[in-house]
Amino acid sequence: MISANLLAVFYMVSGVLFILALRGLSSPETSRQGNLFGILGMAIAIVVTIISVGNFSTGFLILLVLLLIGGSIGSFIAFKIPMTAMPELVAGFHSLVGLAAVFVAISAFLNPEVFNLGNPGDIKIASLIEMSLGAAIGAITFTGSIIAFLKLRGIMSGSPITFFGQHYLNLILGISLIGLIFYLCKTQVDTWFWTIIAISLLVGILLIIPIGGADMPVVISMLNSYSGWAAAGIGFTLENTALIITGALVGSSGAILSYIMCKGMNRSFFNVILGGWGATDQTSSSSSKEQKPVKNGNADDAAFLMKNASSVIIVPGYGMAVAQAQHALREMVDALKKNGVKVSYAIHPVAGRMPGHMNVLLAEANVPYDEVFELEEINNDFANCDVAYVIGANDVTNPIAKSDPQSPIYGMPVLDVEKSKSVLFVKRSLSPGYAGIDNDLFYRDNTLMLFADAKKMTEEIVKSL
Repeated sequence: MISANLLAVFYMVSGVLFILALRGLSSPETSRQGNLFGILGMAIAIVVTIISVGNFSTGFLILLVLLLIGGSIGSFIAFKIPMTAMPELVAGFHSLVGLAAVFVAISAFLNPEVFNLGNPGDIKIASLIEMSLGAAIGAITFTGSIIAFLKLRGIMSGSPITFFGQHYLNLILGISLIGLIFYLCKTQVDTWFWTIIAISLLVGILLIIPIGGADMPVVISMLNSYSGWAAAGIGFTLENTALIITGALVGSSGAILSYIMCKGMNRSFFNVILGGWGATDQTSSSSSKEQKPVKNGNADDAAFLMKNASSVIIVPGYGMAVAQAQHALREMVDALKKNGVKVSYAIHPVAGRMPGHMNVLLAEANVPYDEVFELEEINNDFANCDVAYVIGANDVTNPIAKSDPQSPIYGMPVLDVEKSKSVLFVKRSLSPGYAGIDNDLFYRDNTLMLFADAKKMTEEIVKSL
């Protein structure tokens, strides 16, 4: 059995490593180091927690077997999962964190004496509040993450699902949860506890279904925050310092990231929390694409334009991720540099399906970090750019976000690619993006559409160069 003081020291070391991990993950250059800090911190927390139990019984062996099984499954999934499915994976993992918080809360409520919280029907009030909040937030995270997973996977429509009185229903359910927690603390009746969990599961669904597919990166970030607060709540119940520190770090960092993304997209942070973002009418005032002519091009046309340009800006998006075209893109850029062309990359905050999606893909292809710029750093450069090469980035390049108040993406800052002298847009078809709206950029006079798989088209351009 490890002493309480030594246990606190190890948990403190683990917490410091988690802080260093977050600091490392804030930049692509230090992200690998940040991951290592996070792995080390979690390993210390798990080992110390197991040792602190000090009871090497049959139950202890069962715990080790379950840890081995769970770790093996997680490792297998991590090795097999493609980068295009990473957002769904993150959503799935968040759901498991929320479900774990619910299970721990149930265990603590049914067997409070095991956790030194009192006896059934006579649980400490503070512990009841903590486990109720942990269970509620965990349940919301669980069902909310499942809905996000279904939307990202395409099993469920990515369009907002709304109905009359939806926000009032959410408000009533939220007030009901507060009232039920109060009555649970007053009466300690089992029925109230199970009702809190049931309503929370429903709230998780209702919060996420009205959010449109284009807003999923912020949703993933927000669910990450929810999972952290759920873990922190349960940490207080169990009086586990490591769980409190880890949960608070995840919860606060996820909330801060969501706020930064909302600010960058000109959206209300509170609308995201309350599930109201993306619930606008999807109808756009722009005319249908069948009535508009488009200019078709091929790899030779694209190679000619870029080879004779002085500057090219690459705009990667989810289409590049699907086609796994980042390595071919790097080859194309290297060929352009040999011809004296200045090349840079423009990354929108929500390009892809989760924060940092494009940065990870470009890092995978060993793209120099100093060539990759965020929206606010490079947006003014498009006006002086000869060619913008858009490879699968749809909604984040749509000029209609600046002109159509009826558009669901209206007010969202987008990359000003239409200001470039020439725009090369690589896409399989004229189908709308994840937000479900037509892209006005397709029909601009300076846009040349390259209809093909992103990887295949880029490889053909490399050959032409």
